[in-house]
Amino acid sequence: MAAPGAELRRLCRQAWEPVFARARRAAVFLDAASAEALHWGGGGAGELLAAGAAAVRALPSEEEEEAAAAGEARAAVVVVSGALRGGAAAAVRGLLGRGAVRRCVLVCGGEAEGGGGEAELEEKLRRWMGEGGRAEVVRRGPPLLAPVSAELCLLPAAGALLPPGLGLGVPGSAEVGPGALPAELRALVGDLDSLFAALGLREESFAVGTLSRVIAAELAGYAPARNRRRTATNKASVVFVDRTLDLAGAVGHHGDSLAEKILSVLPQLPGHKTDVMVNMAELTALQTADGTCSIIAPGCLAQPNDPAARALWESFMNLKQKEAVMEARRHLVEAASRENLPIKMSMGRVTPEQLSSYIQLFRNNLKALENHCGLLQLVLATVQTLKHPQTSKWDNFLAFERLLLQTIGESEMPSVLSQLLPMIKSYNERTKDDYACEDFLVLLVYMYSVVGEIRSRKELDAAEEEVKKALVQAICNEPELSPLLQKVTGCGSSLSLTSQKATDAVDNIFRSLRDIARARMHLKQFNSIHNPGSNTHQASYKPLLKQVVEEICNPDRPDPVDIEHVSSGLTDLLKTGFSMFMKVNRPHPGDHPLLIIFMVGGVTVSEVKMVKDLVAARKPGTQLMVLSSALLTPRSAVELLFAEERPQPDTDI
Repeated sequence: MAAPGAELRRLCRQAWEPVFARARRAAVFLDAASAEALHWGGGGAGELLAAGAAAVRALPSEEEEEAAAAGEARAAVVVVSGALRGGAAAAVRGLLGRGAVRRCVLVCGGEAEGGGGEAELEEKLRRWMGEGGRAEVVRRGPPLLAPVSAELCLLPAAGALLPPGLGLGVPGSAEVGPGALPAELRALVGDLDSLFAALGLREESFAVGTLSRVIAAELAGYAPARNRRRTATNKASVVFVDRTLDLAGAVGHHGDSLAEKILSVLPQLPGHKTDVMVNMAELTALQTADGTCSIIAPGCLAQPNDPAARALWESFMNLKQKEAVMEARRHLVEAASRENLPIKMSMGRVTPEQLSSYIQLFRNNLKALENHCGLLQLVLATVQTLKHPQTSKWDNFLAFERLLLQTIGESEMPSVLSQLLPMIKSYNERTKDDYACEDFLVLLVYMYSVVGEIRSRKELDAAEEEVKKALVQAICNEPELSPLLQKVTGCGSSLSLTSQKATDAVDNIFRSLRDIARARMHLKQFNSIHNPGSNTHQASYKPLLKQVVEEICNPDRPDPVDIEHVSSGLTDLLKTGFSMFMKVNRPHPGDHPLLIIFMVGGVTVSEVKMVKDLVAARKPGTQLMVLSSALLTPRSAVELLFAEERPQPDTDI
């Protein structure tokens, strides 16, 4: 098989071919997950416009009445990331029900039901358009993917997936059998099968965690997947890992990664979960004191059509910050030299001011701007991140997390919470160096995930009550609720926030924190991510994902204790049974030339780099692919955990 990164990029383009082929003179409407996939792997909206699309727009939600977004477009191509159910169906019905669209092409995923699925869907679309409407339904082959780097690929349609959010994956929650999966999990299994079919894979599935086991079992027993495995020739091990077994990895500030910092501190690109807005004013003559100036379209990180920018982004993902910043300077100097710009090369430490001075050289040269636009966006993202006040807080977080690791090893949890209490300050008492309310949510998740199972007793209950009171007061005193606090409390502004709503939100958070602490209690080998240290070594955090990959790459190949092989048929059941009586080699996740790690609930840049380095060092020659539902930063992980909105099961309309 070719390099996984190149194969995935090919599949990304292939998934969009039906849309490009039908876009001419039509308005193209995308749901959020489809837009994310087009942005990273389909060439962006520019490719659709180049294919003749009259307009490219977001698929309006049910509530967005202005969804006369179709304007007077008579033809529409609608792209939805999954099957036409629930919210997607309501949005499409609302769009077509306005009467302007007379020809509609629906490009969707999901299985056709009962063999006549396409015909039934087309009839439904015609009914929504009214008399004289024409409809066509196109089923995609590969799912819509967002290839963020050579090793990492996201499935944006599963972006809201997190075990606690679905009532799965935490001990004490009801076991959900494969036959009773929520719609989003059934869709994920279908997407994985489509992806593996396009790659020609015959996989062995393994699982670490409750939700992972459910997904792996559903994939193992899925009829199309069983048929595919009979004829596919490329062998692979797929290891599913529950994110909630180690949330310290999602909210911690461990890595020295420029990409991680850019994604964490710059504002999100509207409508996207995996990209940020880069302020482009520096490349113009526009003078404005407003840092959020929206006159100029923002830049972004995804540059699928620019090889130089893509290479620089890989450096941001894989190098330490200092080396990545030096790469940014090198790329910029080379670009300026190619354009004969009067660059003055200087050696030594790279500063944001130096990078800005190089960027200025491109400002009045339209040809140079056009030739290197992608590269300039990434370097501007670097400059804005290095200057951002939140970046200086990164080291404060890291220092505090290290102190917590030491303290947790020496003290009981009530004592650790008591040390946290005086740091929780209301808005009027805080300085720029103090932690804001959402920062404490990040630290609390880190603490409860690292410490593991805690016995409930009066001292812990009392310490938690004190922290809860302080947090409720601090949240109620916020003059404006941040986007994260709005989602956590379910209130759009501080005006609608009451003390009771804040109390209920904080109570829910602490219930989730107790679940987070218990998440690994059923594991034997990977039940701790905290190394308490010794007289000679400091306490440290042991990433669960690192432990899993080290076990996979162990040259002694012991039978994994917590990496459970999920049987895909009678042969494996027989192997498992016979192994009690005679020596039979059980399937091992290190058996195959391709290793696929699927982090269920999101992965971080640092974790992807860690896995890549481990596999390269301990199992050279093994190809690696990391799949996940989302690319997490500390705040996006907390948002996924505690936001009031939860994925609802899809219902057909």
